[in-house]
Amino acid sequence: MEKVRAVVKEIAYAENHAKLSPLKRSVIIPVLSFASSLYTLALSLRHSLYRFRLLRNHRLAVPVISVGNLTWGGNGKTPMVEFIARFLADSGIPPLILTRGYAGGDEARMLERHLFGRPAKIGVGANRAAVAASYFERYGYFDPRISTSNQSPCLDQKVESHLNLEKIGAVILDDGMQHWSLQRDLEIVMVNGLTLWGNCQLLPLGPLREPLTALKRADVAVIHNADLVSEQNLKEIEHMIREVKESLPIFFTRMTPSHFFEVANINSKLPLGALSNTVILCVSAIGSANAFVTAMEKIGASYVDRLDFSDHHAFQARDVDMIRRRLEELEDKFDSKPIVVVTEKDYDRDSEILKHLHPFKVLALCSELQTISHIGCTENGFKKLLTEVLRVKLPGAN
Repeated sequence: MEKVRAVVKEIAYAENHAKLSPLKRSVIIPVLSFASSLYTLALSLRHSLYRFRLLRNHRLAVPVISVGNLTWGGNGKTPMVEFIARFLADSGIPPLILTRGYAGGDEARMLERHLFGRPAKIGVGANRAAVAASYFERYGYFDPRISTSNQSPCLDQKVESHLNLEKIGAVILDDGMQHWSLQRDLEIVMVNGLTLWGNCQLLPLGPLREPLTALKRADVAVIHNADLVSEQNLKEIEHMIREVKESLPIFFTRMTPSHFFEVANINSKLPLGALSNTVILCVSAIGSANAFVTAMEKIGASYVDRLDFSDHHAFQARDVDMIRRRLEELEDKFDSKPIVVVTEKDYDRDSEILKHLHPFKVLALCSELQTISHIGCTENGFKKLLTEVLRVKLPGAN
């Protein structure tokens, strides 16, 4: 299955199909094209069912912020969800994050660790309206847009009238752009600046979940990994987005590494410089590994190798054997014991199986999302958009 996924990804991001093997051009691409046509038909039918209200979309009792994308993984959705959750929680608006918990819930576990100690809750399940309803019933809720005071407080002053931090004041949809059964007050679409939209074809021939025209539904676009993209390419990406929706605000983000921890001891904390002049094997099963590998190349390692698996892949014993063989090859080549580095998502998916690589050391890289100030778009500007969605309304205000 891993080989099949690798072939599909290669085709989706191939700049020139003429460079693909004859088998891929003559057999695999026609099969994927047919499957893509069926997907397009199903997508159109689903749109129609919602448009004619044969399928319902629910309005929740609190503001809803959706963070999603148009392609498969690797767009920075979960780090953005965490960024927003931190901001809301620190501003007195306890958020409920709704995630489907795909492939064992690695993202949910990572969010739980990162948000520990903050009044943020994480609900996991495919039926997000039902999950939200159960959390509202259990913890209660309040709408920060409704106030009985004569003044409209801002988030910087916090919503002091709601002292019970158990109550939910906002919902964040993780990977919510195609989850049409819930209405939202702000639609944020994440764009991977390194890979964009591949061949611009719909699944499975290409990486798109929806046509690019779906950008018209977005309220904000965020170009992720912007620090790894040239200024000229950033301008071209902005131009492509503006061609679909000229008025769409665009912001820029990056992942900034902070430290490592040992897989065998999550409480350990190693500085980035601890791996300088070492041989590193990057092992990951994430949507887009290039940014992760590039970060490792920048910390001063003497050599960086990589093993990439498909997004959310659950490591098996045979994978551990393959990783171990690569480590032994690197050790023979450089006469130095290489170190395995994984992402936090890989750790949270299954930390135990990674311990089977002993005696080789396995570290997890911790990173956090940061906004990049670019052509007038700043972190304060992004947070201002969030505050506008959550602004307390005066009684009788429109």
